[in-house]
Amino acid sequence: MVSRHHVGRAWRLLAILILGFASGLPLALTGQAMQAWLTVDGVDLATIGFFGLVGIPYTFKFLWAPLMDRFELPWLGRRRGWLALTQFALAGLLWWMATLSPSATPQLFALAAVLVAFLSASQDVVVDAYRTDLLPEEERGLGASVHVFAYRLAMILSGGIALIWAGQWHSWPRVYGVMATILLVCGVLSLVLLPRVASASKPLDSDPRRELLGFAAMIAGVVVGYALARQALVLAGLNPNDANKWIQLLFVLVEIAAALPLAYWLAKRTGFETLNRSLTSYFAQNGAAAFLLLIILYKLGDAFAGSLTTPFLIKGMGFLQEEVGIANKVIGIWLTILGAFVGGLIMTRLSLYRALLVFGVLQLVSNFGFYVLALLGKGAWGAVQVPAFDWGFVSLHTPAALDWLLLTVIAGENITGGMGTVAFVALLMALCNQRFSATHYALLSAFAAVGRIYVSPLSGVLSESIGWPAFFLFSLVIAAPGVFMVWWMRHALAALGRPPVPVGADD
Repeated sequence: MVSRHHVGRAWRLLAILILGFASGLPLALTGQAMQAWLTVDGVDLATIGFFGLVGIPYTFKFLWAPLMDRFELPWLGRRRGWLALTQFALAGLLWWMATLSPSATPQLFALAAVLVAFLSASQDVVVDAYRTDLLPEEERGLGASVHVFAYRLAMILSGGIALIWAGQWHSWPRVYGVMATILLVCGVLSLVLLPRVASASKPLDSDPRRELLGFAAMIAGVVVGYALARQALVLAGLNPNDANKWIQLLFVLVEIAAALPLAYWLAKRTGFETLNRSLTSYFAQNGAAAFLLLIILYKLGDAFAGSLTTPFLIKGMGFLQEEVGIANKVIGIWLTILGAFVGGLIMTRLSLYRALLVFGVLQLVSNFGFYVLALLGKGAWGAVQVPAFDWGFVSLHTPAALDWLLLTVIAGENITGGMGTVAFVALLMALCNQRFSATHYALLSAFAAVGRIYVSPLSGVLSESIGWPAFFLFSLVIAAPGVFMVWWMRHALAALGRPPVPVGADD
């Protein structure tokens, strides 16, 4: 007879499975899948690079996370209300994106993508909090594994199978409509199936009205700083719509450089206590700035080379969307999971410092594979035939050829990337668990996304200016400072000890 305890555990793990899937689905829809849509719609490489900035909300989610922790939506209970709201809103926004054309209405399309990224980052905040609140300590390891599996499964769907569907249906809007329907179903399941969690036993010790005022002032600072910087460049005689992509990149960098300090200054002046305390306490730690720099640099070369992988393979090398979907997004993600497991096993015998150093070097070397592919081109090593299949939800009507060099490069990049991610997340866990609060983890994970988001505009302009082979050689140069930082900080890293290693953790 099944006990109530086992039924409760199964219910909790089912909830984690649903939420892990819902959390992983939107990421590619504002990343690699969106890049494929932009590419086949005829958008130029530099503009595709600028579209990488739609992921900016992922780097700032710690700013509004305290508000979602403090305030509860009525009737739906703690966490569950925010989960359902973000999932229904994501479904609506994806339906809207499906009605837009990237080439005909690029600004409107970019706005929709930014809003999708904002809601996706917000959903991630609540999913992480819900998982922590729901699972008892003895179930957290199993719950984390279920979450990672569901998250990666969703990435295979939205980042790999979506490319196969788009190639077969000849319609990216239809693909995004299907993804919107899936998220709508996730929202319904969140309302119906998710167990409730208890409300916070005591409120945070700062004034909620001051928090809201501080958050509003921070947003106002972003808008005002952006507008002032843009106007200053215009008065200097520059045109934001100049055909020269380097001028467009200058506008982006100056606008960001002006908006962020003004936003922080206004937040501090108006009493956004959660943000102020978080930043003050973090930078009071020994070596805080150096660790922050390491976090930004460690995956920078990997992010730089991978920022335009989909346009490179489709537009630069001439691979079909179905080929890229199978090789890079389906096989590639499973290889990332394999790399994470291998990295986790190796880290049982290596210190954190040695793992970061070895895996960092392997990440750097793997970028050389893309240089070889760009130099030799499609078909240099022949191809392997993939037989036709029909799995119901996805099918391949005729046998397809998969390029051996493409598969080799994808295998090397994803396996080493998975290994590097395991060591990197272990570093974040060590910092968070031994020195910083949970709020700092949100801060550190946000800075970890900086490379993935902010190198994209530079990647687009640079690849268009110097060509693909030189671009991937440059990615090796970009990766070197992260490896050097690991060596330079070897004594500080050794002092962190050997924390538990998460296998297959989120990028």
